[in-house]
Amino acid sequence: MMKRTVAIVGRPNVGKSTIFNRIAGERISIVEDVPGVTRDRIYSSGEWLTHEFNLIDTGGIDLSDEPFLEQIRQQAEIAIDEADVIIFIVNGREGVTSADEEVAKILYRSKKPIVLGVNKIDNPDMRSDIYDFYSLGFGEVYPISGSHGIGLGDLLDEVVSHFPTGEDKPYDDDTIKFSLIGRPNVGKSSLVNALLGEERVIVSDIAGTTRDAVDSPYTYNGQKYVLIDTAGIRKRGKVYETTEKYSVLRAMRAIERSDVVLVVLNAEEGIREQDKHIAGYAHEAGRAVVIVVNKWDAVEKDEKTMSEFEENIRSHFQFLDYAPIVYLSAKTKKRIHTLMPFIDRASESHSMRVQSSVLNDVIADAVAMNPAPADKGKRLRVYYATQVAVKPPTFVVFVNEPELMHFSYIRFLENRIRDAFVFEGTPIHIIARARK
Repeated sequence: MMKRTVAIVGRPNVGKSTIFNRIAGERISIVEDVPGVTRDRIYSSGEWLTHEFNLIDTGGIDLSDEPFLEQIRQQAEIAIDEADVIIFIVNGREGVTSADEEVAKILYRSKKPIVLGVNKIDNPDMRSDIYDFYSLGFGEVYPISGSHGIGLGDLLDEVVSHFPTGEDKPYDDDTIKFSLIGRPNVGKSSLVNALLGEERVIVSDIAGTTRDAVDSPYTYNGQKYVLIDTAGIRKRGKVYETTEKYSVLRAMRAIERSDVVLVVLNAEEGIREQDKHIAGYAHEAGRAVVIVVNKWDAVEKDEKTMSEFEENIRSHFQFLDYAPIVYLSAKTKKRIHTLMPFIDRASESHSMRVQSSVLNDVIADAVAMNPAPADKGKRLRVYYATQVAVKPPTFVVFVNEPELMHFSYIRFLENRIRDAFVFEGTPIHIIARARK
């Protein structure tokens, strides 16, 4: 089932980031007792009662005309649009303010489930301070303390109660689902149109003209596909982010639903830091990856251009050393035919299963060729291995002491497995466990 999305909103300095960090389980947002510290939406994941969800922290909604606060308000409204459930945080020590009432008016218009959390209720004696907040009109009021973690369980119980219980309708198991992610204006929509052979998606030189994630089922050489184009930075006339920002949450949603992710780069502009951040989401999600260098027709080339460009990609994307690279032009459709075979092979590798006996022959040969070095007088012993999952391929290696399995040795075993079974385009996970 696709992850639901929860946004935490409220006026500045009510403790939203502290609550975000509590739910996310790590200190991601900057926490400082100064209004307006959280400027952009910040994304993470949360989990409660077996429900996993995307979590958005926002800058405080402030109705001031100051340009900086206006940007924060826009960011918060974007998060409201993207969320399935909204946590509205108010400050229990200050009572209901006019700013809270203005935020409430914005939330009424969203037509989304609203869960009202009264923060900074640090002890039971302060609970009598919460009743004024019923006047905001959101039903039950939940007293919480973000700094101490008090009351968050009851709050999250209410949040997950609003999640849909039905399964999202899946495509057939033999359908390959792939998405395109990348910075604005790298040519994602042009590539969609080139693959589909029709002008199904609006194409523009203005960064961010794709409004929503678009699913496009189609068949090619008898194989069924679903192409997922990720949303850009504008929606129905509203500027979602500055032109150099990418709609991260929507890319993450598309990645979650994909078997293969195409990381699209702009050959004219070269590699930017944002490209690496975007590609990292696909890698961390364990999806198969193909790197697509678009607008290759616009590059002046000689016999060394492609090899130099590949070397540059490999140096910047070391964590994607398993991903094949395809050079093409969506505009002219040159080399467009080379892309689909790479998607097929990446999908096949992503779901490949290896017979245990053959796997253990490869592991045994690798260990015999390169035994693990001793650590403080102890030597790692590898007994046997088995594959426990696909998408991505995941292997458990049983050893005498898992803490002796150094990262470099895991990397060595991964390379041997790749050499033996040709896992192209997919990450591999190796887990060390003690033999019982």
